[in-house]
Amino acid sequence: MGDLARPASPTPPPGQPPTTVPDLPPIDADAIANLRDLNPGDNGEFLREIVGIYIEDTPKRIAELKACLASGDTPAFTRAAHTIKGSSANVGAQALRAVAERLELLSRTEGLGGVAQLVADCEAQFARAEAELRKLSA
Repeated sequence: MGDLARPASPTPPPGQPPTTVPDLPPIDADAIANLRDLNPGDNGEFLREIVGIYIEDTPKRIAELKACLASGDTPAFTRAAHTIKGSSANVGAQALRAVAERLELLSRTEGLGGVAQLVADCEAQFARAEAELRKLSA
């Protein structure tokens, strides 16, 4: 198959700027199904707990990204991006995971110079993921 069949790459080809927002759905339904399957028969309580923790914690990590960007603390920025990437993967927030992965890679390899737009994209993708997760875990 051609290039259109490949999933979005977390990093652009060398010499090209990063794409700001990947073309992915906000939540992977399979990830939600996997979380539900971890504790069958609990009427979705485990899923609601995991989603609740994610919805409570992720804005704190995004605030940390902003603070680190303002202060120039690259190592802490990279750690916060890594945390968002991992927790987003756990709940199936694919688009946010991809943005956080780009933030982690760029901050690690190039510093914080070109990440401001991606931080804004991270916040926007979280809003999309949060809305969808609230619906799916209700």
